[in-house]
Amino acid sequence: MTPADLMRAIVPVFPPSESNRVREGHLRGERVPGELHCAPSKFFMLFDTNNDGLISFAEYIFFVTLLSIPESSFTVAFKMFDLDNNGEIDREEFKKVMALLRSQNRQGAQSRDSWRLGLKVSVENGGLLEYFFGTDGKACLQHGRFVQFLRDLHDEILQLEFCHYDYSSRGTISAKDFALSLVASADINHINRMLDRVDELDNELHLRDIRITFEEFQAFAELRKELQPLSLAIFSYGKVNGSLTKNDFQRAASQVCGISITDNVVDIIFHVFDSNRDGNLSSSEFVRVLQRRETDNLCSGSEGLLSCWMNCTTNCSSTKMLR
Repeated sequence: MTPADLMRAIVPVFPPSESNRVREGHLRGERVPGELHCAPSKFFMLFDTNNDGLISFAEYIFFVTLLSIPESSFTVAFKMFDLDNNGEIDREEFKKVMALLRSQNRQGAQSRDSWRLGLKVSVENGGLLEYFFGTDGKACLQHGRFVQFLRDLHDEILQLEFCHYDYSSRGTISAKDFALSLVASADINHINRMLDRVDELDNELHLRDIRITFEEFQAFAELRKELQPLSLAIFSYGKVNGSLTKNDFQRAASQVCGISITDNVVDIIFHVFDSNRDGNLSSSEFVRVLQRRETDNLCSGSEGLLSCWMNCTTNCSSTKMLR
C-alpha cells in the first residue's frame, strides 16, 4: 500500500465537501477506495522498511502496533527490557519489546495466520530501525525519544486528516467537513441517518459558515483520547439531571479532561448528535461513534466500562435518563 492507503486504513474519511468530486462508491459518500486529498508524508515512509516505496503487510502491522501503544504500556515494557536501568535499549531489545506489544494488539495478534502464508511480520531491516539505531544498528534508543516519536506519529495522522478536508488550503475546514470527520467512524447501520444531519448543515444559517481551525480540530482529537473520563462524566451527570446541555458538555471537557472545546465545535457536535433537537446531547450515540474511532487505543477494561454505561442509558426506563 501507499502512504495514502496506510492513512485510509487507519482513519476513515469522506470526500471534502468543498471538492467538486461526484460522490460514488459502495457506501454513501465514499469515493474510489484509497484516494485521498492530502500531501505525501515523509514521516509515513519511515515504515517502508525495505525501501521499495510501498508499505507491506508486515510493515502495516508494525504501524498499527505503534498506534495502539499507550505510553504507559510502552514504558512498562521498556523498563523490563532495560536491564541496566540506564534509560536505553538496544536494537534487539527493542524488537523484543515490539514483539511483546504486538502480541497484545488485536490486529497484530490476528495476523498470526500470515506466518502460515509465509509472511514474516517483523521489522528486520532498514526504515524505522535505521532511524532509531543507525545504519550499523549499534545505537541505543532512549525512552523519551521513542515516546516523542509516538506523539509525533499521532500528530502526523491528525495533520493529514485535517489537510484532506482543507481542500482549498485555507488553513481551516468547513462546519460540514468537521461534521463528516465526526461521523466517519459511525456504524454502517447508523451512517445514513448521521449523514442526513450533516447535510442539514447547509440549511442552518448560524452553522454553515463556521470554519474550524486546526487547533480546534486538534483539541477535539485530544478529547477523544480522554473518552473514558469524558463518558463517565456526561453519563453520570445526565443520569442525575436528565439532560446534557452545551454548557454541561464544555464543563465536562474542561474540568474533567482539562481540554477547552470552543463554542463552534460544540455547536456542530450538538447538531449532529442531538437526535431529537431538544438542545441536549444524545450521549450514547456520541460516545458510540467516538469509541469506534478510538477502539484500537482503548484497553479491554475501558471498553467494557463504556459498554456498561451505554447499556445502562439505553435500557433504563426512566424518561429522565439520557437517550
